[in-house]
Amino acid sequence: MKKVYFVILSIAFGLLAADKINAQSIYDIRINEVMLFNHTNYIDSYGERSAWIELMNTGYNSVNVAGCYFTNSPNHPTMYRIPSSDPITKIPQQQFLAFFASGKNQHGTLHLNFTIDSVNRFIALFAPDGKTLLDSLTIPQLDPDKSFARLPNGKGNWKITEFSTPNSSNELLIPNVNRGDRIGKIDPLSIVMSITAMGVVFTALLVLYRLFKFTARFIQNPIRLKRSKNLPLLEGQKEPKEISGEVFAAISAALYLYETDKHDQESTILTIERVSRRYSPWSSKIYTLRQVPQRIAVNRK
Repeated sequence: MKKVYFVILSIAFGLLAADKINAQSIYDIRINEVMLFNHTNYIDSYGERSAWIELMNTGYNSVNVAGCYFTNSPNHPTMYRIPSSDPITKIPQQQFLAFFASGKNQHGTLHLNFTIDSVNRFIALFAPDGKTLLDSLTIPQLDPDKSFARLPNGKGNWKITEFSTPNSSNELLIPNVNRGDRIGKIDPLSIVMSITAMGVVFTALLVLYRLFKFTARFIQNPIRLKRSKNLPLLEGQKEPKEISGEVFAAISAALYLYETDKHDQESTILTIERVSRRYSPWSSKIYTLRQVPQRIAVNRK
């Protein structure tokens, strides 16, 4: 019983996943630009000009429009089926593909088997089931070489333009406004620009100052720690006197006699006085000299 439930759930999830993938693919296709009278515009691979229809993939994954249907009649939705054997029908994300409404489908995949003109200006795109409408459009009357395009691409309002962009973005149709001219109109004396520039400069200097200060503090911390170990003498504090070798010798001798018990009973107080002489009399060379004997004069008669 559990296996049956598992199979049913797997099939349900599979159908949901397939529906989601389909929803993110074929349903992202939109009619993006059309041209009725192509006199000096887009040329096909045969060197001929005809009306054309541009599709756009508004999604973020590649979409293959093979199997979809073009038509110029709402009563006949499956008039032209896009062949499934041509890799050109795969539209990358946010890209475009133009079809020619030339009525010469023998010229290739991108050539529809019907035409559009001033009388028949309806165009529609159906899903591969032949029933689901993906997008449709009734084209207004257009002058030669003028197109009807969406701005922005795929989801904006339709506008008649003098410049067409087959197989490319309609954003190119938006006039390029010089930002310098716009700023000049807003700030003719360049006061705001000057304040902004000075603010940027001073902000950069402040950031550099803080950075250098932090770096210097980081480098000087070990030096300060070393100096703190050797603190200078405070005011009124005397430098400790140097202890001579005689003092250490006397202390060592006293400790030795105490440990070996080779001493008389005496006071336990040990008094050490500093010797004014810096040298030991035991090592003085004065006491090692021999006296010269005196000569005594003897009178001989």
